[in-house]
Amino acid sequence: MTTLTTPKLARLLDGLFAQASAAAEETSLAVADLFDAERARMMRSKTDYRELYGRLKHAPLAVSRETGALLYMLARGARARSIVEFGTSFGISTLHLAAALRDNGGGHLITSEFEPSKVARAKDNLTAGGLIDLVEIREGDALKTLGTDLPETIDLVLLDGAKALYPDILDLVESRLKPGAYIVADNADDSPDYLARVRAANSGYLSVPFGDDVELSMRLG
Repeated sequence: MTTLTTPKLARLLDGLFAQASAAAEETSLAVADLFDAERARMMRSKTDYRELYGRLKHAPLAVSRETGALLYMLARGARARSIVEFGTSFGISTLHLAAALRDNGGGHLITSEFEPSKVARAKDNLTAGGLIDLVEIREGDALKTLGTDLPETIDLVLLDGAKALYPDILDLVESRLKPGAYIVADNADDSPDYLARVRAANSGYLSVPFGDDVELSMRLG
């Protein structure tokens, strides 16, 4: 049995995924007054995304079950000990990554979230899952919280915050990515600049789409 499949964590994740599914209509209503073009513009703006995510501060904005499983598998397969996450939300993805660290024998996960109420929810969930000791949640603007005091080497990065900032967050961690490190970018189609960068020839990455909404990249070298 792995940490991910223990009854305690499995029940917790089942409940969180059920909450995320139940909140789908409420999440849609929070942005229902925005035209599709306006929503897309805010999503890709490096300034207006705060208004958009402010509307969604009560929404779980969870990864899918498949993406959660992928995160666990990648972290286990890479024997990751050092992980950075951009966008904690309620901590569903964080739980998967921390479970992998536990099963790898320990490690450190740094995650960043700018919405205080979500930080509180994530801490509660990580505590309930028995994984809080492996996780450091940094509250605030990720361009600042992830701009200092990062590990010398990083084994895996999850990008799941404001999509417009994906290239900027990659700038912060890139020099610390070990060869073979994975970068998982959720909803990457909403960050065309990021996709152009990691898919470019001689970019230093091997990158492929995974499923409907994830870009999986590996640092070469």
